[in-house]
Amino acid sequence: MKKQFTFTWILLLIFLSYTVSSCHKKELSVETLPEETLSSDEALFKLGEEYLKKDTEKGILFLRQVIDSFPKSFYAQRAKILIADTYFKKGDEANLILAAAEYREFINLYPTSPSVPYCQYQIAMTYYKNALKPGRDQTKTIQALQEFRKVVANYPNSEYARQAEEKIKDCEQRLAEHEFLIGEFYYKSKAYRASIGRLQDILTKYPDFKKMDAVYFYIADSYFQSRNYEAAFPYFTKLVTDYPNSKFVKKAQERLKTIEEIRKKKDSSKDKESQEQ
Repeated sequence: MKKQFTFTWILLLIFLSYTVSSCHKKELSVETLPEETLSSDEALFKLGEEYLKKDTEKGILFLRQVIDSFPKSFYAQRAKILIADTYFKKGDEANLILAAAEYREFINLYPTSPSVPYCQYQIAMTYYKNALKPGRDQTKTIQALQEFRKVVANYPNSEYARQAEEKIKDCEQRLAEHEFLIGEFYYKSKAYRASIGRLQDILTKYPDFKKMDAVYFYIADSYFQSRNYEAAFPYFTKLVTDYPNSKFVKKAQERLKTIEEIRKKKDSSKDKESQEQ
């Protein structure tokens, strides 16, 4: 009798739990919202904004309802950006992809909105946040750079253009550092031709690279080690002239001295040949 009584109570508790849960879910659904809320873009937006703090999915659901029910409303624009920002703040790769998609859709839906420059900047930031360190795959850095350049090109007078310019500099430094690490590796591996190829790209693409003195030295010494002394000379000279405080200057000066001695020997040999003739 006692076992039967306990079992009955367990069934009752399960039933009550299910009922309360069902009622709770029904209470939070869009369909059960009061008519005055459903008919007001502002009320629906504020409800979504509030729910984001405790139930992200439910909050996004309400915000999407604003967009669907009032597509031309000011609150629809705010809802779209808030959804994108919510995904962005989560920070993981999957949510950053969702954020980028929402920002892009905002630009397509509301191309004349004053929030468009912000959305373009945020698109760039979704790639920037996923960028890997130099030495690893730089696809995300390249994509971020492209998107930041769009901010500067398309919205030069916006407050985000200046921020984008700073990020562009950082992206370029990362890409230059990536090329430099590969070029340095080739140099130390005595693959001089490959080293020159990589490092020459830095000179043309990233002239503001912070380690440019090292770039000039490795290019010059790669030529030097390959016995192409005349090609090495201008790079060593550039290093000594433009970067007098570089740690590579002393070695560069030694190399220049060696090149001068080689030139003198060649000139001397030519003089002897001409005299013999």
